[in-house]
Amino acid sequence: MSQKKPQMQVEQKVPENIVKKSARDTKLREAVAKRRTERLAANKTRRAQWEKTAQAYENEYKAADKNLVDSLRKAKTEGGFYVPAESKLILVVRIRGINTLNPQVRQTLRLLKLRQLHNAAFVRVNKATIEMIRKVEPYVTYGYPSRAVIKNLIYKRGYAKINGQRIPITNNNIIEQSLGKVGIHSIEDLVHEIVTVGAHFKEANRFLWAFKLRGPRGGFIAKRRSFINQGDWGNREDLINDLVKRMI
Repeated sequence: MSQKKPQMQVEQKVPENIVKKSARDTKLREAVAKRRTERLAANKTRRAQWEKTAQAYENEYKAADKNLVDSLRKAKTEGGFYVPAESKLILVVRIRGINTLNPQVRQTLRLLKLRQLHNAAFVRVNKATIEMIRKVEPYVTYGYPSRAVIKNLIYKRGYAKINGQRIPITNNNIIEQSLGKVGIHSIEDLVHEIVTVGAHFKEANRFLWAFKLRGPRGGFIAKRRSFINQGDWGNREDLINDLVKRMI
């Protein structure tokens, strides 16, 4: 009988390219996991900072409101009057279209970011802006917005102007990328800068696209008459808030 030859066991080697690919993939997975962990930790820290800043602003607003009430009560007790400081901010709303529009008026409306009907924009109060508003007064209505209206406009109708494009403000990263260099990192920072007309109001206002509002619920009264003559155009002072609430 013939004897079977013992079979030799050959060691199977993993190809070198497979070994290198496996090591590379492992290294990449570890790097991605590390970056993800660092990103989550950084986001958590930033959220905590945003919440802390928002709470500080809220305390500041409450203190200002309390100071106003105390001043009014003190003046009433002493038999006098308390006159609050004049507003440094105006909200302008365009209420008429382009028919029979003078070229100079059209250019002024563009400078005020009011290119379309029912556009609204914030304007800092100074001599130049007052003169501009007077030029286009029969085509706009304006007044002094409250803190709540400013916040609602930015939260509900706020869009950013980035590289000439209208981008919805969906998160704070959009604000931080454009305005982080001037200390505005979140939407609460943006609202505070507009409300207080701070040192970087120009950058914050330029960052915001003109607000596109709808026609007011219940409609206008008479666009061709001034507000003081029971119409619509012109200065409404604090009553601009009632109109804008119907247009948001």
